[in-house]
Amino acid sequence: MKSGAFVEQAWSWLERELDRWTENGQQAQFWWRDDDASAASDALERLIQLSQRRRIPLALAVIPATLESGLVTCLRSCPGISVLQHGFAHKNHAPPGQRKIEIGGARPAAELAQDLQAGRQILEQRFGDRFVAALVPPWNRIDAALAKDLPGLGFSGLSTLRARRSASPAPGLLQVNVHLDPINWRCDSGFIGVYPAIAVLVQHLIARRSGYRDPAEPSGILSHHLVQNEATWRFLDDLLQFLAEHPAAGFVDAHDIWQ
Repeated sequence: MKSGAFVEQAWSWLERELDRWTENGQQAQFWWRDDDASAASDALERLIQLSQRRRIPLALAVIPATLESGLVTCLRSCPGISVLQHGFAHKNHAPPGQRKIEIGGARPAAELAQDLQAGRQILEQRFGDRFVAALVPPWNRIDAALAKDLPGLGFSGLSTLRARRSASPAPGLLQVNVHLDPINWRCDSGFIGVYPAIAVLVQHLIARRSGYRDPAEPSGILSHHLVQNEATWRFLDDLLQFLAEHPAAGFVDAHDIWQ
């Protein structure tokens, strides 16, 4: 089968799955998160325009320690964009040879907690009501003990990658993850391809519809405006348009997720 046929098959697969939600009288909820924001840029402007053009809410994970005033100004007049907290400085504290982690690793838990509180205060002050008190750990990793401490640090939400094990990993904390990351981090940050990307999304939808995964967790789409290539941008645009036009697909705002 030629590559073009694979692409057509992938979109048909997604359409058939969403049609099943329609037949069941259900709507499949989605949400969109973009990571690593700290400054205004051409890539960020492109991201915002995509959100506005498709009329789809966007949750921007912002790094507090490197936040620049230009980002605050840029978002001031942009409806439908919320701000989540992306760690504190996006610095790796993992011991040598271990996977990267900021909210954990070799740094004392008390210092990490202080950073998280300081970062939350920065974002609250700079973004006001646009800020949602949900933590997005860099590299989607967080020490389990620190995750349980998040409500005491002023957080009501947590978001990592892949289907959640529990909706509430700690009392007062709601976890809602993203599930599709279309970037191939092991190969020059290129695009994983249309078929693999849609397969991830469809598999999560099937798992939700069948009850194998939590049906209440919206299917999350992840983007990285600073690093994604043209193929990834095109796919993201096509996917958002496809979902916006299908009656069984609906997007939820981060403010509505973490009220």
